[in-house]
Amino acid sequence: MRDRPALGDQELSLLRFLSERPPISVREVVSHFGEVNGLARTTVLTMLERLRKKGFLHRSRTDGVFFYRVASEQTDVLNDIVESFVQKTLGGSLTPFVAYLTQSKNLRREEIEALRQIVEDAEQSAEGTREP
Repeated sequence: MRDRPALGDQELSLLRFLSERPPISVREVVSHFGEVNGLARTTVLTMLERLRKKGFLHRSRTDGVFFYRVASEQTDVLNDIVESFVQKTLGGSLTPFVAYLTQSKNLRREEIEALRQIVEDAEQSAEGTREP
């Protein structure tokens, strides 16, 4: 996760929520994320500040209202979430994750092609880093 601190499951969930929205006010985060997840306003505020201090969020103030936005692109956030899952849940091994993908009935043709391209790119990258 690119030298960033580890995230808890709730932090990951909140970060994903924020990554799908433009800058959002604390009030909106509390009402849309906090209430749905049964979290008190103070808990949501604590999580927002923790994510900001870890470098995942930016905060700005407009007319006395704080707004938060993710510090990186959504793809970076999703990569961090996947990497955290692989490290925490799968012990760092991608094999079970890939096995799940190949057995998924929801995989669309374009996703299969994208996965094929990713594997080809990984193979080329690995060949380029091997010593003769």
